[in-house]
Amino acid sequence: MKLFILLGAVNMILSIALGAFGAHGLEGKVSERMLANWQTGAHYHMIHALGLLFVGLLMGRISASSLLPVGGGLLLAGIVLFSGSLYVMALTNVKALGAITPVGGISFLIGWVLIAIAAMK
Repeated sequence: MKLFILLGAVNMILSIALGAFGAHGLEGKVSERMLANWQTGAHYHMIHALGLLFVGLLMGRISASSLLPVGGGLLLAGIVLFSGSLYVMALTNVKALGAITPVGGISFLIGWVLIAIAAMK
């Protein structure tokens, strides 16, 4: 429980810092398309950081289920793969990294499905 709250809080800090860096530090240094990619990464990063906090709180409220930590782990993996690939792509302009992004999106989807199933049990 505490681990996911910690992960959520740390990722909230990172998402805010990275979002601000993109808005203020990258403007004029990367293309508009890459800046949009960065902003998308920061947006999804923040949403799923909140999701990690949610998982931590749920773990303290509902009966123990292995689905919650697995779902939370998939949200974390999604942050790394989805948002991380967009951040690196924006900084390097290596568009091939975009192939990693959907894997992160699928991690998000499966993570949320597992969280929903755990909540319904």
